Amino acid sequence: MADDVEYHEEFVTNPRGLRLFTCGWLPASSSPKALIFLCHGYGMEVSGFMKACGVELATAGYGVFGIDYEGHGKSMGARCYIQKFEHLVDDCDRFFKSICELGEYRDKSRFLYGESMGGAVALLLHRKDPTFWDGAVLVAPMCKISEKVKPHPLVVTLLTQVEEIIPKWKIVPTKDVIDSAFKDPIKREKIRKNKLIYQDKPRLKTALELLRTSISVEQSLSQVSMPFFILHGEADTVTDPEVSRALYERAASADKTIKLYPGMWHGLTAGEPDHNVHLVFSDIVAWLDRRSHRQDRASMTPPAACTDSAAAAAADSPVSPEPPRQGAAGGFLCGLTGRANPQQCRM
Repeated sequence: MADDVEYHEEFVTNPRGLRLFTCGWLPASSSPKALIFLCHGYGMEVSGFMKACGVELATAGYGVFGIDYEGHGKSMGARCYIQKFEHLVDDCDRFFKSICELGEYRDKSRFLYGESMGGAVALLLHRKDPTFWDGAVLVAPMCKISEKVKPHPLVVTLLTQVEEIIPKWKIVPTKDVIDSAFKDPIKREKIRKNKLIYQDKPRLKTALELLRTSISVEQSLSQVSMPFFILHGEADTVTDPEVSRALYERAASADKTIKLYPGMWHGLTAGEPDHNVHLVFSDIVAWLDRRSHRQDRASMTPPAACTDSAAAAAADSPVSPEPPRQGAAGGFLCGLTGRANPQQCRM
């Protein structure tokens, strides 16, 4: 842990009686200039997998808080079993707002930060309370099922008929997502050794909940009105960059930015070589720094939506494009396709 960052953790109890793990990173010598709330991905956790993210953002002056969803990480519950996706959203909403209501934080700007499935959690938190959040950073978000991997309606109907009979069965086939998500081999093996990360087959009801959630989020993309910054690796085969493009194009937000990173994979902040990770966090901090003064919300004119050309954005990045990678999973849970080529933007 960096000397200028303080770390803390505690457990909270949700309305279903489950103890959920929470943690936070704070600047050691100053009050945070804004609050950031972490929404982790499917099967992931915050204290280990997202530690670098917490430290990086706290070092930049932000207060960072995270929670392990029910059944994830150090929290109670059947491992990676999502009975109702709304439970995850409600638990995050309750914990995040409890932090925002503390006296020392009431006047701070508050931002959501979602990676992969956590992007869907962030968007649903915004939908639950559209004016509460000052913006969101969405890293390779799950916000739409790619048409290339959407399951046939008959398959969904069949699985739905048995989901209440065998909800926890690990019968949904997928290949090893870790291999396809994290580029750096040393970091990949470190992630694989993290026993808090779920690495077994998805459970039937969990898979159906993720499908339903993705469809629900997709149907309401035009209702997204908060400022947001989407970051996505062009060579991502876990969540198709086309889904981020759909969010960018359909959202009603006046302040919206998307940036694609040539050659980068799904794990932008945890699985890329260090120089790529540094580039990504530099972009995130720069975006946050321009929007982290809550007292200016009412009078601030939001920046225009980003429309720079792909060539201009690529010039900002030292990453060289790579050939397209083949999809690594065969089902809708982790939606894998070839590369899309949406327009890239500067911030």
